[in-house]
Amino acid sequence: MDVLLPFGTGAWLFIGVYLLSLIGIGWLAKRARLENSLADFYLAGPGFGFAVLFLTLFATQYSGNTFFAFTGATYRLGYVWILSLHFMTAVVVCYLLYAPHLYTLAKARGYVTPSDYVHDRFGDKRLTLLVTVTLIVVLCNFLLAQLMAMGRAMQGLATINQDAAYIGGVVVLALIMVIYGTLGGLRAVAWTDAIQGVILALGFGVLLVLLFERYGPLTDATHVLMERDVANGTAKALPQSPLRYREWLSYVLTAGFAVSLYPQAVQRIYAARSARALRSSLAVMAFMPLPTMIIALIAGIMAAAYIPGLEGAASDQIFGRVLRDIQEHSALGYGLVVVLLSAVLAAMMSTADSALLSISSMFTKDIYARLFAPGASQAHLTRVAKACSWFTIVALVGLAIALRHHASLVALLDRKLDLLIQMVPVFMVGLRFPGMRAGPALAGLVTGIVVALVLAFGGFEFVVRGKVGGFHPGLVALVVNLAVAVGGSLLPAEPRNPA
Repeated sequence: MDVLLPFGTGAWLFIGVYLLSLIGIGWLAKRARLENSLADFYLAGPGFGFAVLFLTLFATQYSGNTFFAFTGATYRLGYVWILSLHFMTAVVVCYLLYAPHLYTLAKARGYVTPSDYVHDRFGDKRLTLLVTVTLIVVLCNFLLAQLMAMGRAMQGLATINQDAAYIGGVVVLALIMVIYGTLGGLRAVAWTDAIQGVILALGFGVLLVLLFERYGPLTDATHVLMERDVANGTAKALPQSPLRYREWLSYVLTAGFAVSLYPQAVQRIYAARSARALRSSLAVMAFMPLPTMIIALIAGIMAAAYIPGLEGAASDQIFGRVLRDIQEHSALGYGLVVVLLSAVLAAMMSTADSALLSISSMFTKDIYARLFAPGASQAHLTRVAKACSWFTIVALVGLAIALRHHASLVALLDRKLDLLIQMVPVFMVGLRFPGMRAGPALAGLVTGIVVALVLAFGGFEFVVRGKVGGFHPGLVALVVNLAVAVGGSLLPAEPRNPA
């Protein structure tokens, strides 16, 4: 055991008790359910006040990607990844563009899933189905990235047999997550998110102390990278090319719009107890990107300077390598790393459980109930939702294990953002533009998805590092999507045949 995670019995006991306590919270949340219905399971009855709502939003937004993908991206790219600070701030700005208005509609109309709004707003089964399927695909990609981050955590900490550590991390953590999620629904997820959000915030602070204690000032690490840039022709600390600046703008726009439309975020908006609680939570969320992203950046820069040699997907292990390095060289670091590891696990699981819950809610309510079992009881639908969660997690755990040597977490992030941003016309524009019609919105969405996928996977010479002139394929596709959806809606509607 010690070679897989060299902490010792006491540390394992602490981490084990923490993880098992999440199942206990799931059981308590099950006891607190008011009724055996989808609305209670997925929206937690009357909803959440400011404190729980803020913590669940925070823990959901700052995920395993924050620690592993963002630290790994900084490790590969250098200081240019400070753009993560900007696009995570843009996410909160985009929330404010649509969340208050959508919340008002959700409370008045009884929405449970994001597709409920689409069905109510446009009344088109084809559009609703396409939105639902696209969001499920996006969330499966998102959940896959979180599961892989769990494996990377164990893999980076392991001294030998890293494959076994990766597989064990994915399987055990996924099992715990699906158990407490299916026990208590959103109530269990939000309660665990609240606890995990506190641990996560403390973990960021602990990490900052550990980094400076182990590696010294950031200026020293920067000088090391500058010397290496001059010698190797890289640009981790030196100024970037104009292409990089276009990529910076693309990430800000793409991530800002797309991440704010994650289905699990939309359901958090529905679950607010009041408009005031929602506004207060979003106001505080605006201050969170600075401390979280800066700490991930510092970790990546110091790792690039002092732990070189990892390339491609393997670089996503670097955060685990940093923890292992700190643990091995500091008596104080040993205890602090155990606490920090709990925070990391909290971040990954709090995000993954939200995605899993959203997948099961949309499949059950928007596909199974709407198309195959419109007369099914609420109790039956709740059972189907739980079965869907188990099936999804088993399938994605298998995929995460199969892709452990191949996919980078940032590459997965890019592809889901390309698809998710195509929801902007339907959700953000549709909320503010009463004239948008179902036909043009459907045509725009289909066109946007096709263009995004063709550009991303077409192998074109003008697509460099997955970008078109520095811009994400999804952002280019969104321009086409908007032109079709908005432009088509402005054209005179064809008169209906009286017959």
